[in-house]
Amino acid sequence: MRIIFAGTPQAAVPTLLALIDSRHEVAAVLTRPPARSGRGRSLHPSEVAEVATAHGIRLIEASDLRGQDTRSAIGAVGADLGVVVAYGALIPPAVLGMPRLGWVNLHFSDLPRWRGAAPVQWAVREGDRTTASCVFQLEKGLDTGPVFSRLPVTIGREDAGELLARMSELGAHQVVDVVDALEDGTAHATPQPTGAGGEPAPYARRLTTADGFTDFSAPADTVDRLVRSVTPDPGAWTTLPDGRRLKLGPVEPTGAPSPGIGVPVVHRHGVEVGCAEGTVTLGQVAPAGRSWMEASAWARGARLDEGARLGAPAEGATTGKDGH
Repeated sequence: MRIIFAGTPQAAVPTLLALIDSRHEVAAVLTRPPARSGRGRSLHPSEVAEVATAHGIRLIEASDLRGQDTRSAIGAVGADLGVVVAYGALIPPAVLGMPRLGWVNLHFSDLPRWRGAAPVQWAVREGDRTTASCVFQLEKGLDTGPVFSRLPVTIGREDAGELLARMSELGAHQVVDVVDALEDGTAHATPQPTGAGGEPAPYARRLTTADGFTDFSAPADTVDRLVRSVTPDPGAWTTLPDGRRLKLGPVEPTGAPSPGIGVPVVHRHGVEVGCAEGTVTLGQVAPAGRSWMEASAWARGARLDEGARLGAPAEGATTGKDGH
């Protein structure tokens, strides 16, 4: 089949490569325009754009699909099917009907759980033990279409970035299988289940810098999940007694009793911080304007006063799971 692929970040690359290697033709790639990144804030094409260019595939760069020029370019592809993996913008109804078979989407959650932009981060944050990647038919509603394929995934003690990378590799071949079945006429989609009482499915909004604020006022296991949910992006952080920020890498819950919420205990080879229940051992940290280092090395230089506390509330910080 003739395919138009829509995706932007690294998580979309394995599926694009799998489609390129399949029996189908990737006729065009839709991705978001170059974005500024790095210390120099220079413009860089998306990871998907780099792959498309390297393989000589026609590239359509657009931040949304409302413009007539963009819609005309998509229509001109004459695609049999559209495939979406983390494009970063909604596909409007006028574009949904352009490919002969519509669009399918690889979504990194066990639908209908965690509809929205950040399903992997929220699965980690909320302590889900299992999830799934789902390939479903796009329709007007947000991640509401019938599901062609569901691949269960067990969540270990990994951060959101590691889990997403693993799921993106697993899901790539899942997408190809669905595309093959659509061409062969053997694909079958099942409507998503509805919750008892018709309650809405959990919404996985995009996490912000404020969601990475860690005040250690929760049990150690919860603090651990919070930190892993925002690693590597947007990143976990706490505040020092003088108000400056300290970036946090992944932490490790321990069975030690808490010396008090946010109270650091510096050992020769590590730093433990008290939580509402238990403690966590800090891994790597990065003070403002400095590179990552082991927490023990940072603590030796920081010379924290006795009774110091990490995580005094910072302006603009939110920790509620609904973002309100």
